[in-house]
Amino acid sequence: MNIYVGNLDPEVSEEDLKVAFEVYGQTQSVSIMKDRFTGQSRGFGFVEMASKSEAQAAIEGLNGKELKGKNLNVNEARPKTERRHGGGGGGRRF
Repeated sequence: MNIYVGNLDPEVSEEDLKVAFEVYGQTQSVSIMKDRFTGQSRGFGFVEMASKSEAQAAIEGLNGKELKGKNLNVNEARPKTERRHGGGGGGRRF
């Protein structure tokens, strides 16, 4: 199960997240989203856990808990939706 983790302090590493989540079960992957230009943390990431029950326990146990000075926002990740590229016009008005 994929879990969204928000409100991350810029100092939080993927290893820090892995340690926090492993208390609740097996983590399959951990990734913190970074700005493509600066490499700085964007303040959120994703943790993939082996089972839904372990993931639920992690969500319940870590949502609102402090990690490096900030309270985490932890919930089930929603599927990525296709973004519409707005704007454009394309065509003449008569």
